[in-house]
Amino acid sequence: MKEFLFVFRADFSKMGERSPEQLQASMKKWMDWISGIAAQNKLVDRGNRLEPAGKVLRPDNIVTDGPFTEIKETLAGYTIVKADTLEEATELAKGCPVLETGGNVEIREIGKM
Repeated sequence: MKEFLFVFRADFSKMGERSPEQLQASMKKWMDWISGIAAQNKLVDRGNRLEPAGKVLRPDNIVTDGPFTEIKETLAGYTIVKADTLEEATELAKGCPVLETGGNVEIREIGKM
């Protein structure tokens, strides 16, 4: 089986303030989705959420605040799964809760070095 990276992006400005109950319900959806992938023995690394602050290093050692502040979507996190094909990995991604809030999942095969 091959490994695939799911990269989660979301526009957090569209989400607004959420109550503790809403946050807990959202986390449950994520954990249920991840558990479903794990139950199929296709989870390699559940990954983590990424904090919004960061830096971008460009050629000539130019460092800017980032990441990519000129776009609305923020890189929110990642997960690594295993599947036979890109199509199968895409099917696994279809249940991702980020899709319910207007976000997206980028699915990329991880090439071995």
